[in-house]
Amino acid sequence: MSFLPQEIIRRKRDGATLTGEEIAFMVDGLVKGTVTEGQVAAFAMAVFFQKMTIDERVALTLAMRDSGTVLNWSDLPGPALDKHSTGGIGDTVSLMLAPAIVACGGYVPMISGRGLGHTGGTLDKLDTVPGYRTQPDNALFRQVVREVGCAIIGQTADLAPADKRVYAIRDVTGTVESIDLITASILSKKLAAGLTGLVLDVKTGSGAFMASLDASRGLADSLVKVANGAGLATVGLITDMNEPLGTAAGNALEVELAVDFLTGRRIDPRMWEVTVALSAELLMIGKLAPDLAAARDRIEAAFRSGAAAEIFGRMVTALGGPADFMERSGSYLAKAPVVRPVMATVAGAVTAIDTRAIGVAVVGLGGGRTRPQDPIDPAVGFTTLAGLGDTVDAGEPLGIVHARDEAAAEAAAAALRAAYSLGAAGQRGPSVIERVGT
Repeated sequence: MSFLPQEIIRRKRDGATLTGEEIAFMVDGLVKGTVTEGQVAAFAMAVFFQKMTIDERVALTLAMRDSGTVLNWSDLPGPALDKHSTGGIGDTVSLMLAPAIVACGGYVPMISGRGLGHTGGTLDKLDTVPGYRTQPDNALFRQVVREVGCAIIGQTADLAPADKRVYAIRDVTGTVESIDLITASILSKKLAAGLTGLVLDVKTGSGAFMASLDASRGLADSLVKVANGAGLATVGLITDMNEPLGTAAGNALEVELAVDFLTGRRIDPRMWEVTVALSAELLMIGKLAPDLAAARDRIEAAFRSGAAAEIFGRMVTALGGPADFMERSGSYLAKAPVVRPVMATVAGAVTAIDTRAIGVAVVGLGGGRTRPQDPIDPAVGFTTLAGLGDTVDAGEPLGIVHARDEAAAEAAAAALRAAYSLGAAGQRGPSVIERVGT
């Protein structure tokens, strides 16, 4: 059947519900060059204002999935499982979750992203490990998943290529915030990865893209309904991002914290709760545990036995990193030349944290990008960050800044102090707020 792009745009502009064929025509046309970028920009703006039904979102997601290679893991002896986070500060859950799932019988072919705006990216963290290949070819990717059980890599050019094209258009046309288009963007890549099951970590709070709980619920509901509608068993958890998830923010610093978590040297309680909760949901989706309580027990045992740490170390080595990384991570990870505490100017309990401002401060130190082509300084950031409810005296540290020079350290210290509100009493909310799904 032949369609006219301008007629499809007009119909969506006027609030019509599009057919799957019309949506597939627009996506396929963008990839083949028969639909112009200007027409896709107009289409995206029409979607932004008129919204899409769940069926339309499913159709868009599947069309973007089918624009390139779709992986198949049916040869694995266990389920192919993954998680996706909508982005936060101090969040290294992927580095712990993947090997823990493997220790419980699953496989994790995890295709991750780089930092976006004020939030950190899993690939930027792994790039701090010397030799680690975040962009292996498909043959090595499949080999590591089969032999180790997990591989955390970046999106390859042949996976959902339409998503890259559509996102670039959205980025310059003011349509990034469309929940319909966000949903298709996230899920087209996960569906192309050939997964059996997916768990979603949808952040809410001052450090999240969706700061309000209602907005986070709307995104979680869309993602779960569309994923399941497209045939991918999915559950979502809404988790708190009103403070950094871990006590470190910055690429190498977060990797060191992840190694400490895996080896049991230091485990931040909020990181533990979110990691175990997401991992347990994945075990249930993959039918690797009879109930949620048993799933939590299995995940906790994977960490406490050292099995998850051993698997993570094997993954690092298989993808080109050092064979003794888990034992000597401190000698491999970059260190900043300026390290000093950031002192509170008044005493009190931490009542609120502008978590987004902490992420922006890390970017300002050089630990994130203001342009896609910008290099990242792996060593900079913050450690031992105070959390909600913590009490500090005047002259005691809110955290420690790691910077390239004194001027950068001073600017970051001022930003960190401004991000904290101190009062008579502070209170920490639950790390996992609610569950979305069946």
